[in-house]
Amino acid sequence: MSGRQDNGANFGDDELRMIPRWAMVGAVLVFAAMQWVFHVVMPHHKHEVLALRLMMSYTWGALWASYVLLIGYVSRDTQRRGMSPALWMLVCMILPGGIGAVVYFLLRQPELSRCPNCATSIASSYNFCPQCQFQTAPVCGICHRGVRITDVYCTQCGHDLASDGAPQRLRVYSDGD
Repeated sequence: MSGRQDNGANFGDDELRMIPRWAMVGAVLVFAAMQWVFHVVMPHHKHEVLALRLMMSYTWGALWASYVLLIGYVSRDTQRRGMSPALWMLVCMILPGGIGAVVYFLLRQPELSRCPNCATSIASSYNFCPQCQFQTAPVCGICHRGVRITDVYCTQCGHDLASDGAPQRLRVYSDGD
């Protein structure tokens, strides 16, 4: 429970906001540099291949600009997950063809959040804080497995969750039964 709303419409926007400004500026510069390479540096004698030159310049420019944006995203995402940004940015830049980014996305740690009680960094998948035992997510009172806040019965053991003494902040809102 990271404290933000898990709304499908806002999730992508939150992820895009993580790209730092330096990466956005770098992506624009890299795109412009690829246009310069294809239209100024590379020799062109035949005007009939202009369409191909435009297509290639836009394609390579977009590819390298996307790569710069990916490096920027990795730099912020690693900080959010308590990982080494310099190491993972280096891995993403050194391994060819985006393999470094694939490796990063396969091996990245879960997001960290703060315990509301003691401010310890904890994985967002934790139900209890390991330092102060503060309950951060609803759990079954019998098997102690995570449940959704809207569940009436535990999906693992069938326990009636209404009989648990869940903290007020985690109780299910009833319709006034």
